Amino acid sequence: MASAAVPYLTPEQYLEIERKAEVRSEYLQGEMFAMAGAGLNHNRIAGRTLAELSAALRGRDCDVTGSDMRVHVPATSLYTYPDVIVTCGPVQLLDKHQDTLLNPILIVEVLSLSTKNYDRGEKFQHYRSIPSFREYLVLAQDEIRAEHHVRQPDGSWLLREFTSATDVVHLTSVDCDLTLGGLYERVEFPATA
Repeated sequence: MASAAVPYLTPEQYLEIERKAEVRSEYLQGEMFAMAGAGLNHNRIAGRTLAELSAALRGRDCDVTGSDMRVHVPATSLYTYPDVIVTCGPVQLLDKHQDTLLNPILIVEVLSLSTKNYDRGEKFQHYRSIPSFREYLVLAQDEIRAEHHVRQPDGSWLLREFTSATDVVHLTSVDCDLTLGGLYERVEFPATA
């Protein structure tokens, strides 16, 4: 039996639907993709990261927003909801609705089992096409692990990994430090066999 064709949606149609929806969806190449809910570890890590960055950047010309703020990648037409977003300087928004950012400098994603390959691979490729984007911090939720990507002056990306609660990640794009122990506070990891 043939499957039903998925109707193509324009970005404008997606935004109209999305702005009325109770469940968030990403958009890419004419299709909407419902986003799965997040568990306790995911929310604790994302929340702590948001709080730590907000405190570190207080009084500076930077904004820190959470996963309710959408990011648009014009080069690839992706619309997505990163876990934590930092912009510095004037905020660039898609339109008068003020719900879609265009100029993130730093994006943080907390990995989920179902999305970790996408977040590390194709999604990161999308993000890299944003001219303002300088830094990507990927946080595991089943162990203490941070993958820190920094855009270099020649356009290449440098990766450093951190795996200890005492490790400090220096975020060069916003000149601040995050200690992994603070980001992973009260996170309970699955028992290993």
